[in-house]
Amino acid sequence: MGLFNWLKKNDSPQGDLEAGLQKTKRSIFEKLSYAVAGKSVVDEDVLDSIEEALIASDIGIETTQNIIEKLEARVARDKYLNPDEINTYLYEEIEQLLDKAADGRNHAPYDFSKKPYVIMVVGVNGVGKTTTIGKIASQLHAQGKKVILGAADTFRAAAVEQLEVWAERSGVDIVRQEMGSDPASVAYDTLKSAVAKEADVVIIDTAGRLHNKINLMNELTKIKNVMAKVVPDAPHEVLLVIDGSTGQNAFVQAREFTRATDVTALAVTKLDGSAKGGVVIGISDQFKIPIKFIGVGEKIDDLKIFDCHEFVESLFK
Repeated sequence: MGLFNWLKKNDSPQGDLEAGLQKTKRSIFEKLSYAVAGKSVVDEDVLDSIEEALIASDIGIETTQNIIEKLEARVARDKYLNPDEINTYLYEEIEQLLDKAADGRNHAPYDFSKKPYVIMVVGVNGVGKTTTIGKIASQLHAQGKKVILGAADTFRAAAVEQLEVWAERSGVDIVRQEMGSDPASVAYDTLKSAVAKEADVVIIDTAGRLHNKINLMNELTKIKNVMAKVVPDAPHEVLLVIDGSTGQNAFVQAREFTRATDVTALAVTKLDGSAKGGVVIGISDQFKIPIKFIGVGEKIDDLKIFDCHEFVESLFK
């Protein structure tokens, strides 16, 4: 099959992951297809067009330049590289970028030897943070794990109410306090409750404000320090939730939160409604943070444990 003939053969997506990434898949390959249309060899003009196509697909300038530099080196080494070979090259290169960023850290989603396993979730308002927490809780509860949620976003009544709805829907416990309470106090109470009830997993929701980075940093640091008083090595994971449909703005979110706290994993949401899924590649590569989850739909099971091989295969199949 030629490089871009998948467009004709894959109009009906197969599987939830492929279906969720369909818009991104079409966006990237339509741009790349145009870049090599009518060309019999990869020359400087084709490389420039491919670079423009990757940047337009929200992969990001730095990551795109890295890919193009390696592609240029391969063209120079092999002397001849036809457009049909670009598909294989990009597949391999992007998979390597994602695997290198993960550095082996996303092969085991949870470490249940730590009890409770504590996850602190961060991210700006509106990215699907609370929904992501609810879906994780539902999936873990379905696996027989005892989960407790901590409503530490005490500045937005809607966030607490939404988390309570998810807790009830998922059949898990939740710890909350009055609106305006100290978020660190909520986190402390949640971990105390988790230890007393021998919970397997604790998920702490935090406020998603970026208007004052110093306050954000201080607040997240305080929450982490307070949790460590109850569970010495908590949090075991700091999960940053970003909205994949926001394109380059997702890079801004990632940059600010990685400056504010030690982010250990990413969840990229809303990929099903967007053609901007290239941000998954760029953010993972630039920040060297493993992607743990991707959201490709509304259903609970549409929050997928990220597998870089399956992700790249879904884009290039």
